[in-house]
Amino acid sequence: MKHWITILLLSGTVFSAAAQDRGGWFAKKQYDNQPLPTYAENRERLPEPICEEHPEWIDLYWRTWEIAFSRLRSPEAGSPFVSNWIDEALSPQIYQWDTHFMAMFGRYAHHIFPFIASQDNFYASQHEDGMICRVINENDGSDHWWGMGPDNARAINPPLFGWAEVQTYLATADKSRFAMVLEPLEHYVEWIERNRCGGDTPHRLYWSNGQASGMDNTPRDLGRPEPGDGWDCHSAIDHMGWVDLSAQMVMCYNELAYICRELGYQAKAEKYARKAKEIARRINTWMWDDTTGLYRDVTPAGEKTSWITIATFWPLLAGIASEEQSARLVENLKDPVLFWSRNPIPSLALNQPEYDRMGCYWRGGVWAPTNYMVVEGLKKYGYDDLAEEIARRYLEMLTRVYAKTRTLWEVYSPEIDSPATNASGIHLVEPEFVGWTGLGPISMLIETILGIEVDAPSETIRWRINGSGRQGIRNLTFAGGRVDLVATPTSEGYEAVMKSEKPIKIILTTEQGDTTIHLEPAREIRATIP
Repeated sequence: MKHWITILLLSGTVFSAAAQDRGGWFAKKQYDNQPLPTYAENRERLPEPICEEHPEWIDLYWRTWEIAFSRLRSPEAGSPFVSNWIDEALSPQIYQWDTHFMAMFGRYAHHIFPFIASQDNFYASQHEDGMICRVINENDGSDHWWGMGPDNARAINPPLFGWAEVQTYLATADKSRFAMVLEPLEHYVEWIERNRCGGDTPHRLYWSNGQASGMDNTPRDLGRPEPGDGWDCHSAIDHMGWVDLSAQMVMCYNELAYICRELGYQAKAEKYARKAKEIARRINTWMWDDTTGLYRDVTPAGEKTSWITIATFWPLLAGIASEEQSARLVENLKDPVLFWSRNPIPSLALNQPEYDRMGCYWRGGVWAPTNYMVVEGLKKYGYDDLAEEIARRYLEMLTRVYAKTRTLWEVYSPEIDSPATNASGIHLVEPEFVGWTGLGPISMLIETILGIEVDAPSETIRWRINGSGRQGIRNLTFAGGRVDLVATPTSEGYEAVMKSEKPIKIILTTEQGDTTIHLEPAREIRATIP
């Protein structure tokens, strides 16, 4: 029997949420009572980046991990949560897309704390119909009212569970989670298909709003009908097609296809890949604006809207854009009238009427998750130098603000070395935020600045060496052992010193091309790389 809690909102809207019997699609049912690790006890087990040109980035890297470890949490007594997690430190709730992005940098410390298991508490709170609320109370596992609204309009966040799972797998080669998470992910995607696909529209793309998309106060909602008393346009339910959610659904199906292939479910994998391809086709048909070289949201009638936001770049990460389209997007990204601000990348283009130079949350603020999305999308299309330039400028801004405030922040101003203002436009955003801001000092530093991309299932590391100083990483846990990769500039190029506790393949990339080196256990290799 289900037990129901009925909650009356101040607006008069009533909704019901099951207090028990959630998470039926997820195999893990009980908390495993694991102790929380501390930073002080585990610092020497973390990867040690080397970036001789920027020692301040290394200082920020270690401070980021220190804050991150201080955010680890265990379930309260009586909570239905099944795993420890990293908390975003905003309020006594867990947030969906914050959790996805924290797993992205947390994968580099998976051997110390399984950051990806933070997603378990969402799977364990999944409704029988597949819905996973984007905001869940930590004390009792109930859906928080912020995640509700008419038609559950605010219920989901960017559906990136699968992306986080696959990225963690690429760092760990641990396939065991795939068998646990496949069913929850499948039912979640089915819920989105039933509840977020504009089947009554000509485009049949996916609708969202500011609250559900994570872009809380985005002006993309302006002019949309308010769905009911007490719910503003940022909870809109009209069936606009949103570029970000539609592209994220392509990612969802591609990640499901990947997971199914790894588990040996070939027929399912092919079905999901076909679905991703079909959504991508509709996005290019309806959302691509050849006049401006941008992807745009579309109205329920299929007309393109005028707002220009960072959401236009999600099709890069999803692999939807053609080479020609990606080149047009890059032109717009580098345009100082649109996105090429002093501190990249503003969430709202600089020429938009609602743009705010202090950020005002999603009306110009520079956010780690969207910066990471753009950088990873650029690398997918071969724009590695531009991705590195953005990552460098972002890290330079983070360190300038850190030097003044001695902390990291939720979001930053696009024009001033300052934290952004929140949606009020008056108050500054949250300090000590790790949180997704950890993506910059950890993930972007390792993956984009130092150029180290891991693929544990194939026991391969791609290492793009660039820059004039000594660079690399030590103590990287990979493929069941530790790896050291250090490159020192010489008159002939670089001297690379490499060592691994397990047999792995290193693909070194410089301006002169690729060099493949096979490392044997405990054997140090020195190589001159032109």
